[in-house]
Amino acid sequence: MNDCAVVASVRVVPHPSEHRAADRPLTVDEAESLAEAMRAFGTGSRLRLLWAMLAGEQTVEHLVELTGLAPSAASHQLRLLRQGGLVSVRRAGRHAYYRLDDHHVADLLQAIRHHHEHVEPPETATPPLAREDAREFA
Repeated sequence: MNDCAVVASVRVVPHPSEHRAADRPLTVDEAESLAEAMRAFGTGSRLRLLWAMLAGEQTVEHLVELTGLAPSAASHQLRLLRQGGLVSVRRAGRHAYYRLDDHHVADLLQAIRHHHEHVEPPETATPPLAREDAREFA
């Protein structure tokens, strides 16, 4: 169970000062719970959906358009993301609007991308010095 309070079925995210220290040792149960939570980031389709929501709330139809997923696949992945507490849904008429559940999700996505760029630097990026050298010889 997390430390977020549930008020009228809306989770209230604690203020940063209310979080316990992140560098405290993990218990066995907490490690298993975190590992399970991280599985939600384990497929490209779910990551594409999450990235599409970085811009804000999106309808399922727009998420399908942005990601290229089939509507049934997008709905299935969105359900898993919702169950994992990564996204929230608001229904209005025939439309469902999905958004990242809280700022922690956006922070995690940014950290994932930045870590990946360190581990596997983009090959298409030209270092600034190489661009300057190329201009000198042009």
